[in-house]
Amino acid sequence: MELDLLTLGLLALAALLAGFIDAIAGGGGLITVPALLATGMPPTMALATNKLQSSFGSFSATFYYLRRGLIDWRTMKWAVACTFIGSMIGTLLVQRIDASLLQKVLPFLLAAFALYFLFSPRVGDEDRQRRLGIIPFALLIGTGVGFYDGFFGPGTGSFFALGFIALAGFSMAKATAHTKLLNFTSNIASLLFFILGGQVVWVAGLSMALGQFVGARLGSNMVVTRGTRIIKPMLVTVSLVMSVRLLWQQYPAWFAWVPL
Repeated sequence: MELDLLTLGLLALAALLAGFIDAIAGGGGLITVPALLATGMPPTMALATNKLQSSFGSFSATFYYLRRGLIDWRTMKWAVACTFIGSMIGTLLVQRIDASLLQKVLPFLLAAFALYFLFSPRVGDEDRQRRLGIIPFALLIGTGVGFYDGFFGPGTGSFFALGFIALAGFSMAKATAHTKLLNFTSNIASLLFFILGGQVVWVAGLSMALGQFVGARLGSNMVVTRGTRIIKPMLVTVSLVMSVRLLWQQYPAWFAWVPL
């Protein structure tokens, strides 16, 4: 698929903004997937190319958080392994099973997550008591959310963040850092199978990768310097925006009153 320089530049700018948002709260796909679809790409190619460019953003954020000491690799190795396996299984399965049921349920889950992040006293700047051990957490959250990301995808960052805050007792900043590590893991696992299927548009994906890398670095720095003051509002906002967008797609009759 051939794209002109102007289109590639606009895709890179969209990726920069998405990378910034993704590093803080996730949901950058709300920007990049529609941008890729607007070029005329088939949906499968758009999703595959999005995995390529988002892998650069999640890597940039993860590397930054590692250097800042916000990620404890020793306790995350099991979660990383389970996330990789879960994402691989999800990517293989989505090619054989209809994901329409998840599309219908997801908006309500995201709205519930937004309310949790907004009102839960467990969401803050300090770590709290861990409710789930390292290996059970890896099996439940790593495998489960990794599978979901490979199978469907939207809201993956919210699922990971919720798991780290509610079950691992992490602070907002620590949960965000570890979320990007598992996001990067699931992105890479899913991307490998898209590459094997020949679905990636490399020129577009690599053009967007630069914007993603820079945007993710800027967003990661914002998390380190401002913490909960920016993460919590962004998580709530992104979760609600994703919820409304998906509701609009799945239940258009509910929005018939909205002037277009």
